[in-house]
Amino acid sequence: MSDAIETAIFDLLGKVAPGKSVSPEDVARAADPEGWRRSLGHVRAVARGLARQGKLTILRHNKPADPDDFKGVWRMRLPLPDDTTASQKGEDL
Repeated sequence: MSDAIETAIFDLLGKVAPGKSVSPEDVARAADPEGWRRSLGHVRAVARGLARQGKLTILRHNKPADPDDFKGVWRMRLPLPDDTTASQKGEDL
């Protein structure tokens, strides 16, 4: 299931303009059209792993979020050169 979700994430992100994002619901629907609601937790887990590897940026309020500490509504996009999360900003100080 993780491979299907990762494939769906990058397929969808490849279809949007640079800097644009996709929702976890869109990814879940692409990976599992009939049981997409059950897949949302898996989408979150895969996205967190990809964000930790620097392959993906998780967004909250259209700003990069810490993949280990985000709640609520979120989206994902490919990383941009100036992406930093709140935790990374604190570490740089």
